[in-house]
Amino acid sequence: MTDDASAADADADSLDGDGLDAADQRTAVRERYARIATEESSCCDTDCCESDDTDSDPDDATDRAHRRGYSDADLDAVDAGADASLGCGNPTAIADLEEGDTVLDLGSGGGFDCFLAAREVGSAGRVVGVDMTPEMVEKARENAETNDASNVEFRLGEIEHLPVADASVDVILSNCVVNLSPDKRRVFREAYRVLRPGGRLAVSDVVLTADLPADLRADPASVAACVGGASPISALEAMLTDAGFADVSIEPKAESEEFVREWDDEHDLSDYLVAATIEGKKPASESDSSRGGRSA
Repeated sequence: MTDDASAADADADSLDGDGLDAADQRTAVRERYARIATEESSCCDTDCCESDDTDSDPDDATDRAHRRGYSDADLDAVDAGADASLGCGNPTAIADLEEGDTVLDLGSGGGFDCFLAAREVGSAGRVVGVDMTPEMVEKARENAETNDASNVEFRLGEIEHLPVADASVDVILSNCVVNLSPDKRRVFREAYRVLRPGGRLAVSDVVLTADLPADLRADPASVAACVGGASPISALEAMLTDAGFADVSIEPKAESEEFVREWDDEHDLSDYLVAATIEGKKPASESDSSRGGRSA
């Protein structure tokens, strides 16, 4: 193993143990997103990260969505009640979805990205959203009815323990959620398990560009608000590679610094983290390189 690889592994090992205790982290995340589900705030926007005030200007919400990569057509296509998953990017834009794909969304929130994916995979495809917050799953199921999304379903579960069958998914999406996990290594191993050979991962998330101040990494509110649990690119690359992924690519989005600065009144978070696209593929086996297989 090279020195660089060893350093990356050390980063990956230390980050999951740094900051909050795993149980406390899950509690903080679950409580915040239960509140978001009932108050119709969004994940990594200023209302979530700075306060719980939901009386925001609709034009501001639209502007935030545009800066994360969503088009007016995307916003018009989904009922507004599903916007709790706006996150820090638009994973469907990098997912290269095809008609008939089976798609899994990790931390699906109110279902926004699931409903966008459902349009692309069509009636022959299927979309499954997994979220650990009961209130969010309930909200997403209501949104599925509102959006007449018959090819979308939502399941309660943790992304470290996916309620999904082995080798049953073509594409995995996630939007600013992996950073919330206290065990990211297991998240990527689970993602690899449920992907079919040749399947791919398309994630929008935040990555560290510098060490966070200790008060942010250990603060439950910071961790639950897509900040304190972020990892550096080297650590994420090591985790993905260790899980078995090939063609790993993590691309920071410099333009995201503009909205990252808005997430905290006391710190300029763009000094420490940036949104990024995270991609990887499960190698195709000789025996099963085509799409199809067991139900998710």
